Amino acid sequence: MKLIYSLFFASLTSLAIAQETIEFPSEDGVIITADYYSSKGSSKLILLFHQAGWSRGEYKEIAPKLNQLGYNCLAIDLRSGGQVNDVTNETKKHAKADGKGTSYKDAFQDIVAAVAYAKKQYDPSQLIVWGSSYSSALVLKYAGDYPDQADAVLSFSPGEYFGEKNFISNSASKISIPSFITSAASEKSSWWNIYEAIADTQKVYFLPDTKGNHGSRALWEKFVDSKDYWNAVRKFLKGI
Repeated sequence: MKLIYSLFFASLTSLAIAQETIEFPSEDGVIITADYYSSKGSSKLILLFHQAGWSRGEYKEIAPKLNQLGYNCLAIDLRSGGQVNDVTNETKKHAKADGKGTSYKDAFQDIVAAVAYAKKQYDPSQLIVWGSSYSSALVLKYAGDYPDQADAVLSFSPGEYFGEKNFISNSASKISIPSFITSAASEKSSWWNIYEAIADTQKVYFLPDTKGNHGSRALWEKFVDSKDYWNAVRKFLKGI
């Protein structure tokens, strides 16, 4: 398994990944910026949302690997964020210029708009929403509040980050699609109530034997336990 994993990801360094930066409006008119990563011949699509203070750059390394698993990817700047991996959050810049709020809750409408745009623009055969930290909680809220819009949800380090008791758990109780939650080992208590609120059908979680990392960056190659997270992700995606 380790050899297969190493060969699989080592091959990525020689690949030419098709990518374009696109823009589309949020529900309140703020322009959303996103990077599209193409997996040739695939009609499956994953929408990738970043963690607090960051940008779509969180997925510069992750999206090409998901391409190799057969998924097109759209890495999206939410209006609550900043910069990571030399990529500036353009959606936040647009929101501030328009005088719009940039809180975690304000960003939820960007997720709603991104799914609507993706379904219309790409007509995917399978659409998956994926979040990191605060956005990982918001994609769980989306999956509960907007049934039948996504086919699965992956959540990296969710929590009740929004100053309102059970804000995410109340929505999570309505989730009816395959759901995956993971985090650093120490973070389980932050999301366990959310996980328990999800119906038992097709929900799974993964915790590393190591310390692990917060958010989707747990998949970055520089972390020695990233392969364990990847194995869990691949198993989940294969099963849906």
